[in-house]
Amino acid sequence: MFEKLNQLEKKYEELSLLIGDPEVINDQAQWQKHVKAHAELEDVVVCYRKYKSLQEELEGALELINEEDDEEMVEMARAEAATLEKQLQDLEQKLKVLLLPKDPNDSKNVIMEIRAGTGGEEAALFANDLFKMYSRYVEKQGWKMEIMNGNFTDIGGVKEVVCLIEGKNAYSRLKYESGVHRVQRVPDTEASGRVHTSAATVAVMPEAEDVEVEIGPNDIKTDVFCASGPGGQCVNTTQSAVRLTHIPTGIVVSCQDEKSQLRNKEKAMKVLRARIYEAMQAEIQGDISSARKSMIGSGDRSERIRTFNFPQGRVTDHRIGLTLHRLDSILEGNLDEIIDALISDDQMKQLKEGVES
Repeated sequence: MFEKLNQLEKKYEELSLLIGDPEVINDQAQWQKHVKAHAELEDVVVCYRKYKSLQEELEGALELINEEDDEEMVEMARAEAATLEKQLQDLEQKLKVLLLPKDPNDSKNVIMEIRAGTGGEEAALFANDLFKMYSRYVEKQGWKMEIMNGNFTDIGGVKEVVCLIEGKNAYSRLKYESGVHRVQRVPDTEASGRVHTSAATVAVMPEAEDVEVEIGPNDIKTDVFCASGPGGQCVNTTQSAVRLTHIPTGIVVSCQDEKSQLRNKEKAMKVLRARIYEAMQAEIQGDISSARKSMIGSGDRSERIRTFNFPQGRVTDHRIGLTLHRLDSILEGNLDEIIDALISDDQMKQLKEGVES
């Protein structure tokens, strides 16, 4: 591990020189490439340098213990050595996590799809609650959300909404949200006060670049139609809505949120690329060991991952057995505690898998 860390530190130093080189700065494409590589190494190098600094301090303390005659000084040095050893153990664990293979999609933007599942209108209302929750989380992170396509009910529910979420490392934090989210509560329409169970599905896909998903001009069938649902004067009168069908895979994407047909087509293409990329990734994942796929669940949108229980005010993530009794706060977009726990659990299982393999 330490040999690899030495190599990474050397690479970091080389990149530091390159990004300050006037010749490299003049070549913006090359400069940006080096800046990105430098930033990716920064966390692990800073942590490693802190580790080496503490190691030197520990050696000094141990030397004092062995050579000092003053018992009071020796006791102080022993206490310092014990503290330093604990800090070094913690840093070594952190370095192991930082050296885990990175998901190449972690730095990407996200295409998120939220759909009402079983439960009729109540499921659509819950899907809208999830949409608002993620919107608030995006805002708290300083990211940006844009609705790509939406199908809303007359009483404020969501049948389906597709969003683009842009922000630093958005996918790395939201990728654990894919799956079935279940709600247990008394619907407003329930006169007897009986608790109902409904569900909504969330799919989180990394935004795909043109170079990652090659779509030929003959691979797409394009249909245009009049937008439907609540809206302005263009609804049902102008053929601005677009439906794209990817012929090789049969994947279909519709978009009608914009008044411009061209803009709707651009949005639909973003979603289509993400879905094709997700299908490609799923095929690759099929070759990965079942142990790795079960770490935080497969990310399959058919898998129940979380329950929102309103009578008890709790949220339970079934993958890691985490229950929090602050449902209102979580619906306000305070998701970091859950997401951090999922990331930590994933990392620990990867480390365990590495030791056992």
